[in-house]
Amino acid sequence: MSDLTTMPFSKAVNAGLRQAMLDSDRVLLMGEDIGPLGGVFRVTEGLQAEFGPQRVIDTPLAESGILGTAIGLAMGGFRPVCEIQFDGFVFPAFDQITTQLAKLTNRHEGALRMPVVVRIPYGGHIGAVEHHQESPEAYFAHTPGLRVVSPSTPNDAYWMIQDAIASDDPVIFLEPKSRYWHKGEVDLRTRGAALHASRIVRRGTDVTLVGHGAIVSTLLEAAALAESEGTSCEVVDVRSLSPVDYGPILDSVGRTGRMVYVQEAPGHVSVGSEIAATVTERAFYSLEAPVLRVSGFDVPFPPAKLEGLFLPDADRILEAVDRALAY
Repeated sequence: MSDLTTMPFSKAVNAGLRQAMLDSDRVLLMGEDIGPLGGVFRVTEGLQAEFGPQRVIDTPLAESGILGTAIGLAMGGFRPVCEIQFDGFVFPAFDQITTQLAKLTNRHEGALRMPVVVRIPYGGHIGAVEHHQESPEAYFAHTPGLRVVSPSTPNDAYWMIQDAIASDDPVIFLEPKSRYWHKGEVDLRTRGAALHASRIVRRGTDVTLVGHGAIVSTLLEAAALAESEGTSCEVVDVRSLSPVDYGPILDSVGRTGRMVYVQEAPGHVSVGSEIAATVTERAFYSLEAPVLRVSGFDVPFPPAKLEGLFLPDADRILEAVDRALAY
């Protein structure tokens, strides 16, 4: 395999997990059906055959048990990587994550580290039923003691999963499941941006579009359409939801004077709400218009036939761009 290759997002996560396991025999994978099956989305396909069932562990159907076991393994010096089958299934483990995993290092005044990664396929666009298309990132980004990241490209997936595993703090690793089958270039030798760095992925002059995960591809689509109509949009991929790297966002807003944050999750008390508020505070004198938000609606995720109405698309983003330019 050459240093530069093209692969789907799911295979990039797989390759990153494999490299982390080659680098350290303390890295273990845990989850339901992740062994011979390779997980629901086949992200761990082939890894149990290569590393054995003691390092790629098929667990019982018990998310709380998976996380509780991972916490004990971390106390014993291992670096467990837990897979949650679907976003909506993480909540049985919510107590373990938010009241134990997130707080043990602080509770021990830094003497006990918790190098646990929780991989969660999240978001919509796959036509699934309720509990299979949630966007729960705000719960975890709100919790002190957790790092929360979401790659949007195969190259980021490959490098960020390795960086997450190397972290001595617990990391919620949100994988936009609608991107699993999308291919992109992966540089297997040159490390990408740092785990918690935001990144400008398209330059523009009129409006800054900001988002994370799968929505970044929608932002790029909207920016291309806006350009055909004479509006230049800059696109920023946040990548890390806790902590947030505000530098590239604020630099971009300083140039454009306008910002729209877009997310699949409902808008009320969300990651987008926090970032919009912070940008308003820190870039107030650069803004020519209020920071606007485009999000999923504040209702439970709808049936598959209605998901296209719930999820932000390029048209809704362009409507916000027009409103920002109208001020």
